[in-house]
Amino acid sequence: MALPRRRNLSYNRFRSLVKFISAISGVLLILFAFLSFLAPSPNESQHFHLRHHHNSFNAVVEDPVTSGDSVFHVPSSGGKLDRDIWSSRNAKFFYGCSNVSSKFAKAEAVSRPTRYLAIATSGGLNQQRTGITDAVVAARILNATLVVPKLDQKSFWKDASNFSEIFDVDWFISSLSKDVKIIKQLPKRGGKSWTPYTMRVPRKCSERCYQNRVLPVILKRHHAVQLNKFDYRLANKLDTDLQKLRCRVNYHALKFADPILEMGKTLVHRMRMRSKRYIALHLRFEPDMLAFSGCDYGGGEKERNELGAIRKRWKTLHKNNPDKQRRQGKCPLTPEEVGLMLRALGYGSDVHIYVASGEVYGGEETLRPLKSLFPNFYSKDTIATKEELAPFSSFSSRMAALDFIVCDESDVFVTNNNGNMARILAGRRKYFGHKPTIRPNAKKLYRLFLSRSNMTWEAFASRVRTFQRGFMGEPKEVRPGRGEFHENPSACICEDSEAREKATAYSRGKKNGKLDDSSRKKEVIVSDDQSDYDDNDEPRWPDLDDDENQVWAQEKLHYNGTGSDYDAVISDEPELEEMLSD
Repeated sequence: MALPRRRNLSYNRFRSLVKFISAISGVLLILFAFLSFLAPSPNESQHFHLRHHHNSFNAVVEDPVTSGDSVFHVPSSGGKLDRDIWSSRNAKFFYGCSNVSSKFAKAEAVSRPTRYLAIATSGGLNQQRTGITDAVVAARILNATLVVPKLDQKSFWKDASNFSEIFDVDWFISSLSKDVKIIKQLPKRGGKSWTPYTMRVPRKCSERCYQNRVLPVILKRHHAVQLNKFDYRLANKLDTDLQKLRCRVNYHALKFADPILEMGKTLVHRMRMRSKRYIALHLRFEPDMLAFSGCDYGGGEKERNELGAIRKRWKTLHKNNPDKQRRQGKCPLTPEEVGLMLRALGYGSDVHIYVASGEVYGGEETLRPLKSLFPNFYSKDTIATKEELAPFSSFSSRMAALDFIVCDESDVFVTNNNGNMARILAGRRKYFGHKPTIRPNAKKLYRLFLSRSNMTWEAFASRVRTFQRGFMGEPKEVRPGRGEFHENPSACICEDSEAREKATAYSRGKKNGKLDDSSRKKEVIVSDDQSDYDDNDEPRWPDLDDDENQVWAQEKLHYNGTGSDYDAVISDEPELEEMLSD
């Protein structure tokens, strides 16, 4: 009897255990089903991240943005780089030099009293500046007295200012008195005003061209000649003494009139009060510029209709292939792309930016991504009152002069096109100490911007820095004689060879571990400015595949300068040429 009872007891215990396990399992299954119902699907999760990525440029967040297998996010800081982002490498070894040589005779010895040259400039402020500079040299070639140039008051810019309202005319005359005789107006003949004979010379006219075309007219017929539409009417390559005269005019004699100069200094001071350093950006994202480019900026049918209507104003402009224009680097970067480029080059969100620009296409909506990346965003309209700008606001050249001053004084200048202001400032900044001047390598950056969602930020930033090498305003980026002289005034840039040799010797000794105590004491001074970059160094760039290294190595052998954005514009469209020039 005992044996059956034990079996029955064991069986009951086993049944109880099975019921308990079944109950626990049921609860777990119900809990699992409930959690599965609440959890989002993988597609929904990915959609959230993509939506977050779409808004990330406006919010400037640092949360990772997932796209496939890669992560791309824009950091708020510029990161840690092995270079000073606020100065040019080796700039300390180069300086502007435009002093007259002993062979260059004084004006009083060569000027002929019966020869007078007058000119009428063309275009906006900076295009006229090139004309004024070249006019002085042309007068010297002709051994003529120069009449103070007439500014263009009828072009697209519609500015009624005369020379003395933009520039200090007395300083202009006195500072060049040893080079060229300059007078404010032609003398009277027989008590009557003297009307000069008007003519034009071809663009890039050489010394011989002036002597063959203009001098005979002065000598045989009229004694006074006015050259009209005088812009880029002098050859790029001239005798060294004449090139140095160009520099004395452009960098020393052409000083803005006091009201412009004082207001410009005020704007610079207000930028400095906000930050020790600042970037000046010449954005050039106006509707006219974009219409001329024929590029697609992602605005769809509305954008194509609006820009297409503007483009029809110029009969000589044919329909372009937007993708081809981008591939060839002929499209200005969008404000967002400019911001991403600057962040990749090491400029964080705390950097202050001054923007020199006209009406931006798309207004605030277009600027929002750039302002999100760089919230400290200013223009002359935001740091000066309407009352302060009132004496200038009705005159495009005077307003452009204010922007010129603030851009010239900036620690870093960024240009988004290669018009006259960009060229002149690039040359001027080289002459006065090689201050950094950044030109986007649009041809290379185009492909990078297209593929940025498929790479990490670190890879993107590395490639931006690679592609921008040669476009940062460093000494000897452009070979002497290449490009426009106003952009690359190589005849007026001298090198301190002795100082460079000492620094090179020090650097070699440091690498070999052979520094003596006196050299070690100088280590901080030299190493702060001395770069390990050398023109003969082979590129050592991370994150590049073999094909890109081969392409870069080949392009390293060629000139890296860019032509003007309007080189292809023909003179049948003077308004278009003037609008694009500055």
